[in-house]
Amino acid sequence: MSRYILILVTMLALVTISCGIGVKLPITKATPSPEVTDQIQVAVPKPGETTRLRLSLGAGKMTLSPGAENMLVSGTVTYNIPDFKPEIKTEGTDVRIKQGDYTFTGIPSFTGIKNEWELKLGDVPMELTIQAGAYDAEYKFGGLALTNLTVQDGASDVNLGFASPNKSEMAVLRYETGASNVKLTGLGNANFNTLVFKSGAGDYTLDFSGTLKRNGTVMIETGLSNLILVIPEGVPAQVTVDAGLANVNAGSNWTQNGDLYTQGGSGPNLTFVINIGAGNLTLTK
Repeated sequence: MSRYILILVTMLALVTISCGIGVKLPITKATPSPEVTDQIQVAVPKPGETTRLRLSLGAGKMTLSPGAENMLVSGTVTYNIPDFKPEIKTEGTDVRIKQGDYTFTGIPSFTGIKNEWELKLGDVPMELTIQAGAYDAEYKFGGLALTNLTVQDGASDVNLGFASPNKSEMAVLRYETGASNVKLTGLGNANFNTLVFKSGAGDYTLDFSGTLKRNGTVMIETGLSNLILVIPEGVPAQVTVDAGLANVNAGSNWTQNGDLYTQGGSGPNLTFVINIGAGNLTLTK
């Protein structure tokens, strides 16, 4: 499900409603300027202490990966709307990198707009928060030291993965999204205590491959969705489902007792509580 299709559907719905009540909604088209690339270099504010980093993006594309040596953040931001120039603010151990403000007066048109963030993060203890609107993202978090991770976005197309273990114990991994296409992989390497996932309609895959170091609790609330949970065989797991009008499909390695689905195994345990309004829930390995 492409975010562009979702935006188009929303726009068409607004136009249809406006026609029904005799109101014309203007479509705002920003005028692109020549591309500008800003270098982003942010030092660790207080070495030895946990840093709180917040990244705020409206529409565009964001790529995050490890590799900022002796830095908190390094990379580039390329944009062709002058007002999109990123702003950096540091207060104590709090660091915020924010897209500059641009006001759309009607339905926004993103044709010709470029706003691409390509950033590397340091492996220092960090509470990371990402806030975004309609965007595409590629997040590679393996090898970082995330103590908390929060992602809040709108209509998005996101791949987020932990290809290698997170170096810190993560208290909470929270992901909240609108109507999106989101894939989370390597969650067994995230080293989380609690994972909270909330979403609207969309296609979602949560893959818990990796090496679990401790028990984890997963709470999921989603609307009309296609939700796939990948839980490797041999990982002990209990999934309690409030399915509403959704279909639940579980593999042969799962046993069912009413709303409870159980997979046997040894080692750290995963406990799921899932509320899905409609659509499909698939438990696979």
